[in-house]
This record gives sequence, C-alpha cells and structure tokens, in this order.
Amino acid sequence: MKKRVLLYTIAVMSVFSLQSCVTNYVVSTPTKYKSDANLEKLNTKNLNAANKSTYNSYNVNFANVQKSELAAAITSAISLDKTIDDVLNEASTYIGTPYRFGGTNRSGIDCSAFVLNVFGESTGIELPRVAAEQAELGDKVEKQELQKGDLVFFSQGGRVSHVGIVQEVTPDGEIKFIHAATSRGVMISSLNDSYWGRKFRFAKRIIKQQPQQ
Repeated sequence: MKKRVLLYTIAVMSVFSLQSCVTNYVVSTPTKYKSDANLEKLNTKNLNAANKSTYNSYNVNFANVQKSELAAAITSAISLDKTIDDVLNEASTYIGTPYRFGGTNRSGIDCSAFVLNVFGESTGIELPRVAAEQAELGDKVEKQELQKGDLVFFSQGGRVSHVGIVQEVTPDGEIKFIHAATSRGVMISSLNDSYWGRKFRFAKRIIKQQPQQ
C-alpha cells in the first residue's frame, strides 16, 4: 500500500514539474485567418493606425516645439529691444552736452566717453575709453543692415577717430546717429550728410541676441 502511494505521489509531482517547464516555453497558437487577403488588410489597417498615431504625435510635439521656440524668440526680442531703447533713452539725455576733448561727464564730453557712459549707465557694459579700441569689439555690420543701437565709426583717412550710436533707420533707409561732435556737442546727425558720409568707415553691433542654449 505504501509503495503504491509513493509511486502515485512521484507520478503526480512529475506531471506538475513537466507542466511548469512547458508553461515557461509555451508558444501561442497563431491566429488563423480565412485568407491571406484578410491578414494583409488587418496588417495594413493596424499599420495605418500606428502611422497616423505617430504622425499626429509628431505634429503635436513639433507644434509644441515651434510654440516654445517662438515664445523664446519673442521674449528675447522684447528683451533686446528694451535694452536698445534703454541705450537710446540714456543717449538722448546727453543731447546739448558740450563737447570737450578728454571730457567724461555732462559738463563736457568727447565722442568715445559719450558712448562709454551711455552703454555703462544703461546696460552695465564696460567699453574701452577710446574710439579705436571700441571699434575692435562686437560684430561687423554692413551699412544696409544697420539697426538702432549699433555703433558707427569714422576716420579721416587713417585710424578710427570718431564714434556714434545709431539712433534711427528711417523707412527710406536714412541712418541717423547720436554722437558728441566737436562743433555742437551731443547731437543727432545723418549718414546722408556729405561730411559724415565721407568719413564713415564701418559699423559694429555690441548688443546682439544671444544663441539659445
């Protein structure tokens, strides 16, 4: 009797052990379709649905990126314009200040000290003291691409000897700049003027939009 029970127990354990192994390696029975056409139709349908979902997801993500980049660009542009407006507003407060060679304040100022003071007081940017050294900073800008806030440099045949700040570019392309002139002190002049037009050499952009990280 005991021998029969023992054999029965061993047999049952063997079955459960075998089922456990088989469960780990079982392969699902493939779904059978009536025809290959139905299978192709189903696969195409699923594929189209997947593609549509991926396409929609891509469009949504791309749109979100565009909105994010646009918002960042607008914010940067507002910040950039505000900074330039701060520069020009500060510059305008010097209009009428008399010119004095080597002067550095509102009782008398020369061209490079004027630019240095304006940028320092409005933006905190510390520029070199003389125009020739200020001309070495920033990015060179073609005359037809000038914008307000850019620096314009002048010379009489040799080294840079004068500097001003673009105050306005009119719709017809006239470039007006604010500077400390020896004749009338701080004033607004035009590059269309025959005197300044002849002396103009190049322009630099000190304030520019920073690249996105």
